[in-house]
Amino acid sequence: MIDFSLTEEQSSAREAMQGFAADLLRPNAREYDEASAIPESFFQQSWELGLTATQIPEQFGGYGADRSPMTNAVVLEELGYGDATLAIAALAPSLFANALIDQGTDEQKQRFLPDFCGEKFHAGSLAINESTPGFDAFAPKTTAEPKGSGFALHGEKTYVPLGDSAANFLVVARAGDKLDAFLVPRDAAGLTITEVEKNLGLKALPTTGLRLDGVEVDAGQRLGGANGSDVARIINQSRVGIAAILTGLSRAVLDYCVPYSKERVAFDEPIARKQSIAFRLAEMHIEIESSRWLTWKAATELEAGTDATRSSTLAKRYVGEKSMWIADNGVQVLGGHGFIREHPVEMWYRNARTLGVLEGTASV
Repeated sequence: MIDFSLTEEQSSAREAMQGFAADLLRPNAREYDEASAIPESFFQQSWELGLTATQIPEQFGGYGADRSPMTNAVVLEELGYGDATLAIAALAPSLFANALIDQGTDEQKQRFLPDFCGEKFHAGSLAINESTPGFDAFAPKTTAEPKGSGFALHGEKTYVPLGDSAANFLVVARAGDKLDAFLVPRDAAGLTITEVEKNLGLKALPTTGLRLDGVEVDAGQRLGGANGSDVARIINQSRVGIAAILTGLSRAVLDYCVPYSKERVAFDEPIARKQSIAFRLAEMHIEIESSRWLTWKAATELEAGTDATRSSTLAKRYVGEKSMWIADNGVQVLGGHGFIREHPVEMWYRNARTLGVLEGTASV
């Protein structure tokens, strides 16, 4: 029998993130979206919460808490409920650090992880996405060709979070018939970081592209060293994270629409009493529950160390489509108010659309 009951530690983490989301994420989301920028003060406040350092072993300066994909999924849902854009901004360094914790060599951990345990915000970033038609994360166009004792990287990446400030990038590339990931400093010769991108959703999140024109990396910059790494696990973790954030976003839409529909009067009665509205809200709730169970199933497989490619892919695709459907219906429930910036639903709609296609459209 499947049991998704939360442990005491997971319940405590969820409560802490609920407070953080209510105090810092939700109140600032609209202002940062309008400005298309996140102030340094936000990054520092989120850093002091220890979202990254808590998962880093004590020997590298962290707090030594056990890494738990399931706990991370619970945390990310609550942060996504506060605001998807700021959730990604706060957790982007963890994408880089967690890959090192799980698969880096001792030398790589010693070199990079202490930077994520200091008092000041430190950005690293994961570069997976590409803008090529029909992009497949498991078949990137970016290549790593053997050169001397190392490799030369060629290709382009897009939508790299915190690319404007990240000290290092973990770049996923195709090396022959397998996937590898490489630690690339921002000042590497042959690496060009583009201007901050202008996007439909997640407007406040600074994302950039990377152009790699023969960027040379030595064997020590290959994640996992001579043995390489399980890049599929990194991709699967990213997919589960996106699904969890979108589940939280979907909850936010529903929780905003329910009281609105009870207060909004049309033809002398609240629109919540109209069957078309009531049934739509009920279906939104059903899809949110389904999204959570799919996300948690993939997270438990990651935690067990089994191949979660199928479950994480299903979770990301299903949750991506349904969160967009929920956000679209949220706009419709609000009617003319749905696309007015006085209400947050239009912002959530744009965020859902953007997050749902980060790895390319599900139609391809």
